[in-house]
Amino acid sequence: MALQLSKTFINLPVKDLRQSMDFFSHIGFDFNLQFTDDNATCMIINEHTYAMLLVEPFFQSFTSKTLADSTSSTEVIVALAADSREQVDEIADKAMAAGALRSNDPQDLGFMYTRSFQDINGHLWEVFYMADPGSNQG
Repeated sequence: MALQLSKTFINLPVKDLRQSMDFFSHIGFDFNLQFTDDNATCMIINEHTYAMLLVEPFFQSFTSKTLADSTSSTEVIVALAADSREQVDEIADKAMAAGALRSNDPQDLGFMYTRSFQDINGHLWEVFYMADPGSNQG
């Protein structure tokens, strides 16, 4: 049997925790305030997936490696599956309204639709909708 784990936590460094929380709240995300203090917050992506937003000095305490400058290098692209094309647009539009930058042109491959943005800390996010095989959506 393949390895399957129950939860996923993505740790991302941020410059200003409050500003980052405001940005993601504007998009529509909630936070688990039990895991929020001056150094970090737990952003809820779904019931099994979370993004831990950690202020840079706190993030740095977990590694001996140099922090990547996410404004000039790509460290990771966080991809989120939406339930519809409309939800892709809604999330991306809210991100742009909150100060995100478009990182790529929207892609419409028929069976898959994506929009990408760079958040206020330079992290890359891709929101996509993929039609179920055999569906008439596309």
